[in-house]
Amino acid sequence: MDPKHLHLLDEPTEFITVRVQDPQIQDENSWASYVDYKIFLYTNSKAFTVKSSCVRRRYREFEWLRRRLQKNAGLVSLPELPGKKAFLQVNDTEAIERRRQGLQQFLQKVLHTTIFLSDSQLHLFLQTQLPAGQIEACARGHTPFTVTEAILDSAMCGKNVPRGAEAEGEVLGPLGYECGSSPCHTLGNNVGSSRARAADPLQEATVAGRT
Repeated sequence: MDPKHLHLLDEPTEFITVRVQDPQIQDENSWASYVDYKIFLYTNSKAFTVKSSCVRRRYREFEWLRRRLQKNAGLVSLPELPGKKAFLQVNDTEAIERRRQGLQQFLQKVLHTTIFLSDSQLHLFLQTQLPAGQIEACARGHTPFTVTEAILDSAMCGKNVPRGAEAEGEVLGPLGYECGSSPCHTLGNNVGSSRARAADPLQEATVAGRT
């Protein structure tokens, strides 16, 4: 057999595994309580600098991501997010589970559409805890750090997590760091000294039951 063909046979099939799981109530005793979700990513795709990651995001951050991806994707249509309830009760476990499933399906479809894999905002959303404003600024080159630096910094700033617990029993490989609701501030603090520091468009105050 042609050596070139043998080389192709040795090439592993690229995969991207994403899980949205572990919904948690944040600020439970506050009028501003909300639910966020763990996003676990494991891949061997060359499109990703870090092959495993874990972050937490809330519903309205998914809404922001969809708007940004649509703006950059032109005529390519995006999958829909699960329907939004004006006042999602944080103790409505059935509604939260339906939303979790819908968010996972949304990310699975996005990650299997090649054009979206080149969008740096998607990578920052999935592999850092940067808020929306900082993601936009970083993607435009308006921060003291690059997209790659932000992702690598996020991967290094957490703890190792046993892989079994994060993959719902599947053997998917080691995780780079532990999920947390707060971003790693090694790079994030530098944004404050940057002239182009962006206000987070998702930090506006909302009424109780916000998403």
